[in-house]
Amino acid sequence: MKSALIYAQNLAIPPLTCYINTVISPDEFRRVLGHFATGVTVVSTCDGDGRPTGLTASAFTSVSLEPPLVLVCVDHKSQSYPALLERGRFAVNVLRADQEAVSRRFATTRLDKFDGVPFRMSPLELPLLDDALAQLECLTVSTHVEGDHTILVGRVERAHLGSGEPLVYYRGRYDRLSGTSS
Repeated sequence: MKSALIYAQNLAIPPLTCYINTVISPDEFRRVLGHFATGVTVVSTCDGDGRPTGLTASAFTSVSLEPPLVLVCVDHKSQSYPALLERGRFAVNVLRADQEAVSRRFATTRLDKFDGVPFRMSPLELPLLDDALAQLECLTVSTHVEGDHTILVGRVERAHLGSGEPLVYYRGRYDRLSGTSS
C-alpha cells in the first residue's frame, strides 16, 4: 500500500494519523457521546459580503484563562464554515433554556437563519443574538483540521452576560437543568 508523503524542508515524512482500523461506527460513537450533557451555542460571524451567518454547536469549551481562549469544532460541510475560516473572528452565543427554536433554526442548512431572529452587530462586527445567556467575541488564533471538522481556537476579546438558565442537549434531546441553583 502506497501512502502519501508530506514534504517539509526536503524531508519526506509520512502523514501522522491515529486511525489504523475503524473500531467504532459513527452511529455508535454518536450514541455513546450523546450521554454527555452539553450546553448549546450558536457560533456566528459574517461572510465576505457582510451578511451574518452561523451554526448551532455543542462542541465548545474553554481552553485557557490566561490568555482567555475557547475552542469550537465546525463541520466542514457547514454552510458557515468558509466564512468562519475567512473572517478570522467569531462570536459564541450561549443559548438560554427558552431558545430551543433558535438552536433548531441554526442547525439547519437554510441560508436565512438570521431572518426574524433578533440580533445586533458588535463593535467587532460580529452578530450577537439578543437574549443569549452569554456572548463571547473571539479572534481566531489557530485552526486545526481533525477528521471531518476544524477546531477553531479563539482569543476572547469581549464577553457579555445575560440572565436565565442554559439550554442543555442530552441523549439527542433538548433539556433543562433540574433542581434549584445555589
